[in-house]
Amino acid sequence: MFSFTYHETHQNKARLGTLTTPHGIIETPAFIFCATKAAMKGLTVDQMRQAGSQIILSNTYHLSLQPGAELVEKMGGLQKFTGWNGPMLTDSGGFQIFSLGHGSVASEIKGKRLGNRSKTLLKITEEGARFRSYWDGRLHLLTPEDSIRIQRSLGADLILVLDECTPYHVDKSYTAKSMELSHRWAVRSLDEFDRLDNNKQKLYGIIQGGVYPDLRQQSCDFVNSQPFFGHAIGGCLGGSKDQMQEVVDMAAPHLDRDRPIHLLGIGGVLDILKGVEKGIDTFDCVHPTRIARHGGALVRPIHNPKPHREHINLRNNQYLFDDTPIEPDCPCHTCTTYSKAYLHHLLKVQEMVAHTLISIHNVQFMNRLMAAIRQSLADDTFPDEKKQWALF
Repeated sequence: MFSFTYHETHQNKARLGTLTTPHGIIETPAFIFCATKAAMKGLTVDQMRQAGSQIILSNTYHLSLQPGAELVEKMGGLQKFTGWNGPMLTDSGGFQIFSLGHGSVASEIKGKRLGNRSKTLLKITEEGARFRSYWDGRLHLLTPEDSIRIQRSLGADLILVLDECTPYHVDKSYTAKSMELSHRWAVRSLDEFDRLDNNKQKLYGIIQGGVYPDLRQQSCDFVNSQPFFGHAIGGCLGGSKDQMQEVVDMAAPHLDRDRPIHLLGIGGVLDILKGVEKGIDTFDCVHPTRIARHGGALVRPIHNPKPHREHINLRNNQYLFDDTPIEPDCPCHTCTTYSKAYLHHLLKVQEMVAHTLISIHNVQFMNRLMAAIRQSLADDTFPDEKKQWALF
């Protein structure tokens, strides 16, 4: 029912794989789209399928608060509840512990500081994370066992252990203690998973250790020693894009390659291309639909007036009279039907359909990217293919 097979390529650590789940097969490398609250922002599951998507993820933390895991289970699990009859992943809620307490990974890399939402996190202890619901203000305690039970009720194919994701600004001593706590939580998560195992889900361990090579090595050794189905590289990935790549280099080479390797929360085109070279099999990020809501359309360098950037901003007045599609060779519904001038107009008058139309393109762009990566790895043309998608 579950399996992961792969074969090596001639491109560094890059590999082609097949990840089989009860709800379908994922060809890797692959991108996982974020339906955080059991819905894609602005898109239906049919539109996701039409764009070639293989797998989506939802969030344990948010769904545990609304509508509640029990309701989702009564509705037949996430696949039936959402209408997405395909592979799904749920994260553990650990990332929300981090983002509510310290700010998101993306905010760190962009140099942003904390907002008021940090006040919702009250305390992290050996038992778990105590927080106040942003939904209704009630107090909650999320333990490793709770996270596994919630994810069991949600019913995704692939699930994650509960961890604390440390921020960039803490010192090595705190990072080490947090990593050790996450390892103990991982053991508890695994024990609860084994207790409830129904052969319908598989569990990923998470690699922590911040920006410190020796801690990352310790965390890799830990997850390798445990019977997880897959690995997920998480935690603080540094304060810049360059440091993020260094952190991935600290972890990826030391992981058991017989297991699928996931990179949490990263979705930039250049980051994906570099990650594939390091042996990463799957990626996830809200990036494609988030930038769409702000007028951002993903394009290859050849179609970008600023080729060092990975998207164009359709709000800009330069597109006022532009009768060309976002990308002339893109087969998506948006590009075969609408001009940049029309999308610019929709954004200016704040029509919600603009976000949907740009998201359709961005999702298909990401799926085209991953398909091109897989084909080029099979054809041994990856170095040339990379240049079509990003400037190195």
